[in-house]
Amino acid sequence: MLEVRNLMVFFENALAINDLSLEVEAGEFVGVIGSNSAGKTTLMNSLSGLIIDMRIKEKRRGGERITIYGNIYYQGDDITETKPSDRVKKGIVLSRERHPVFPESSVLENLKIAGYLKKRSEVLETIEYVFELFPALKNLRSRKAGFLSGGEQQMLAIGMALVVRPQLLLLDEPLLGLSPMMQQAVLEAIVRLRASSGITVLLSEQFARPVLPLIDRGYVVENGMLAMYGTGQELMDNPEIKSAYFGIY
Repeated sequence: MLEVRNLMVFFENALAINDLSLEVEAGEFVGVIGSNSAGKTTLMNSLSGLIIDMRIKEKRRGGERITIYGNIYYQGDDITETKPSDRVKKGIVLSRERHPVFPESSVLENLKIAGYLKKRSEVLETIEYVFELFPALKNLRSRKAGFLSGGEQQMLAIGMALVVRPQLLLLDEPLLGLSPMMQQAVLEAIVRLRASSGITVLLSEQFARPVLPLIDRGYVVENGMLAMYGTGQELMDNPEIKSAYFGIY
């Protein structure tokens, strides 16, 4: 479904992604694990196409030069230079880190805003599905998003991505800043989402412990480079992963 070949991303002379390749098959739940500043968000921005907009904006204002090498293929098509809006139309949707929402709008309004490109009937149907997936949001549907907890905002951000009806859902550090209990709630919802819809999920995260038991396969990224990969179980059993992410020596 998704194939990344030898991706390299430079911000001026700083190398953010270094010759990175990975694959995601349809229906899989794949994780990209790495510490802070490993290049995970740059990878997600590259897959969603946001890096293209960033490059254009920086060029217009004479700012940081962004250079991209390598190729990204989606369902057999090269989308390396495809605009983010066109990637959304193809079914690639990103839920960005730190759960960006419209704080002055209610939960329900946020979900409707996210579906502005879809038919009203489709949006309403998906909103009901989101409320089934995240029951806590249903009781908060009239509350302004800015008054939600961090975990509730993260659920809303994922819900907003789902309203677009993605085929490939990109989740950039959805557990960042959440309590262990809320992390588990978000992950359980993602597992239920995949089981009920068959959606393909690619998740980037620095908290490996709660993620590895749930994913089909994982890639470990360090300094923008692929350090290792394998099934979730293989990575959990790897001594280097235990040492780096679990504190087990």
